[in-house]
Amino acid sequence: MKKTALLLLLCMAVQGATCQQIRNLIYLIGDGMGLAHVSMLRIENGYEPTAFDRAQHVALISSQSANNRVTDSAAAGTALATGHKANNGSLGQLPDGTPVQSLVATAARRGFSTGLAVTCYLQHATPAAFYAHTGRRGDLRHITRDMLASDIDVLLGGGRRWLAEEESAGRTYLDAFRQRGYRIAERMADTDTVRAGRLLGVFAEEELPDIRTRDTSYLAAATAKALEILSNNVAEGDRGLVLMVEGSHIDYAAHRNDAPWLLEELRDFERAVRTAMDFADRTPGTLVVVTADHETGGLSIPSCKTDFTQAESGIQYDFGSTSHTGSMLPVFFYGEGADRISGILDNTELPRRLAQLLGLELQDE
Repeated sequence: MKKTALLLLLCMAVQGATCQQIRNLIYLIGDGMGLAHVSMLRIENGYEPTAFDRAQHVALISSQSANNRVTDSAAAGTALATGHKANNGSLGQLPDGTPVQSLVATAARRGFSTGLAVTCYLQHATPAAFYAHTGRRGDLRHITRDMLASDIDVLLGGGRRWLAEEESAGRTYLDAFRQRGYRIAERMADTDTVRAGRLLGVFAEEELPDIRTRDTSYLAAATAKALEILSNNVAEGDRGLVLMVEGSHIDYAAHRNDAPWLLEELRDFERAVRTAMDFADRTPGTLVVVTADHETGGLSIPSCKTDFTQAESGIQYDFGSTSHTGSMLPVFFYGEGADRISGILDNTELPRRLAQLLGLELQDE
């Protein structure tokens, strides 16, 4: 309480009495999305504004892990979730194995309504970084156990295969979630009547299909449904909500160096960003943060010709790698408090600053 009061006093001193405390955080992560990817989206949109253009402030973050200048999604997710560096392949723990608490877990313990919505399986590296603690990102049974223990209110994505496994004496993880008060949905349409409470939506055995066969309304709809439920869970005067949304397949398309597929995944993610920003417009005290865990593919956008005295010379999308890169990453801020973070930051600093704006502090377990 003292830290929250001090934060508010500082905010008022710097920005005046109109400053409000942030109650709601929507944290959107484009897996593998670098600045060139966002540039591609804008170019292919004919330079018409996208949701990214609505950002009121921007920053850059570094992405190296504790043991590698080029991070994987587990270490990068851990940094964005917990404010701590991890080794590649590790989730929610320091290099010495000490568990660390995520922004979502911290918020849940302090009375916030919390959720995750992704296009991969819920046990995948980025979402798992917000609740799991293991040195092996491939230990999906351990991660599923940690997901059950997390008490996150809304979980939307894939991963039915591991949730259907036995949790204890004839009881599956799906059974265990039901006993903890979760509604279980196996199709997005099954969530239509869910307005509040706890929801586990598992819409695929593993990850959802890519955008070329996936329902193009899914990620935006999942974002909207999660926000509806979490908002209805928050009684007047209570703490707010924290939602993490991942555009997971951006990374897959970039690994394949498939520019047309990549563009469609970016458009899908942009629809979710727009949904979050629209929510912020009608919900005072909401901050939207859009960033990435790392860049994938080494995308560049060169001219087709080197004679720049000509008019339009055309462009092409070139990939320098089929792997991750060490490039810095953009961060876009929109809504309440969007002007309170800027500059060049380490990726661990971003969640710590966001926690402070919510009146929280990230700590070890």
